[in-house]
Amino acid sequence: MFSERMNNVKSSAIRDILKIISKPGMISLAGGLPAPELFPVDAVKKAAERVLTKFGAEALQYSFTEGIPALREKIAEQLNRSAGGLTIDNVLITQGSQQGLDLIAKVFINKGSLVMTENPSYLGALQAFQLFEAAIEPIPSDSHGILVPVLRERLKKHKPVFLYIMPNFQNPTGIAYPLDRRRELVAAAREHDVLIVEDDPYGELIFEGERLPTLFSLAGGRNVVRMTTFSKTIAPGLRIASVAADQELIKKLVIAKQATDLHTNSFGQYLVLEYLESGGYEEHIARIRQTYRERRDVMLAAMEQWFPESVTWNKPAGGMFFWVMLPASWDAAEILLKCIEHNVAFVPGREFFPDGSGKNTLRLNFSNAAPQYIEEGIRRMGEVFKTLS
Repeated sequence: MFSERMNNVKSSAIRDILKIISKPGMISLAGGLPAPELFPVDAVKKAAERVLTKFGAEALQYSFTEGIPALREKIAEQLNRSAGGLTIDNVLITQGSQQGLDLIAKVFINKGSLVMTENPSYLGALQAFQLFEAAIEPIPSDSHGILVPVLRERLKKHKPVFLYIMPNFQNPTGIAYPLDRRRELVAAAREHDVLIVEDDPYGELIFEGERLPTLFSLAGGRNVVRMTTFSKTIAPGLRIASVAADQELIKKLVIAKQATDLHTNSFGQYLVLEYLESGGYEEHIARIRQTYRERRDVMLAAMEQWFPESVTWNKPAGGMFFWVMLPASWDAAEILLKCIEHNVAFVPGREFFPDGSGKNTLRLNFSNAAPQYIEEGIRRMGEVFKTLS
């Protein structure tokens, strides 16, 4: 009855967990959700009123598949601060970054096409690629990102249709690539003529340290597709994101999008544009950074207090996630069931590993819980861990 490709794709483990943990009293450190209390509701309301006053029915009408020109121009201007030479023809507006991943998969992947990724990698990307029956080859990663020497050796043997990378506060690990690793990665991809898909939903959520050049800027916009979104900075419900790439690739993505949804919702695009031009966006971002940094620090202190010494973790300099390493013999999926009995939840790490490893890892989200719930949730997890030590 169903297509063959559907037999090889399973439901998102994260989405399934979120359904299970909706009962009262549950503290969720599982989902990768932004804090709803930080959504700029009043500013968006005012922007919506201005959009309807200025554009009227135009904002509610069918629009260009590529996206409204003014928003694409604004994004191209931002990209030109580092890459240069880009126009609106290099930008496509999508229904969230997830649609960008879907369109890229449609354009590049045939059954059995090779895609290389970090290990672990973003689950939503793996799902998008697997839906089109890609052969995913994970490249080992360390605390600074993908291991470029290993990547070079793999590229000598096999050429992927693209290499998928999340260099800023990666989901799930929270790591950020240092500058030298970024340069090595871009150089390796250039030498082997491999396209990089750079997914950057968390780049604005930096708490400490300096902003580093994107892979897109280091490559001068060549052989790199850059994906960004307003889901983590304005509101995910708007589903407004962008893909920047070579004009010929954008044309292919546009054709794929035409067959998918015709275009991204017009009103949402005008609303984002109006909000960006209102002058309050940078102040809003600063508030998000401060709040998330405080919550990260609360979670860090709680783990230091309640987790046994056998459990270790990183300290992300931005983003939304901690990555936790359990003793090798522990299974995070089994421990999750015990934690749910204590009304606290997380995401087991194995789902993020294309090679099926990582059973003793887990991801914790600190953006979508108030400090008191973070502390209590970590305490509950710590109590479960102590029964296993």
